[in-house]
Amino acid sequence: LTGREGVGSEKKTELLRALIAELDGPPDRDVERAWQEAAARRYREIVDGKVKTVPGEQVFERARSRLKR
Repeated sequence: LTGREGVGSEKKTELLRALIAELDGPPDRDVERAWQEAAARRYREIVDGKVKTVPGEQVFERARSRLKR
């Protein structure tokens, strides 16, 4: 890790992404498919008005409040 001072942020980012990808291993196609299906289902529920969306700031405020307990 010596000599990293001269390496630009883009190269550092590229290195980090490569290391994380190496640790993660190949993507699990079943998991990828399940996430895509869940995202598509949730999108349809929002578009169809079946679920009510909550603004992000409200979600984070609730989370902060619960963590303070």
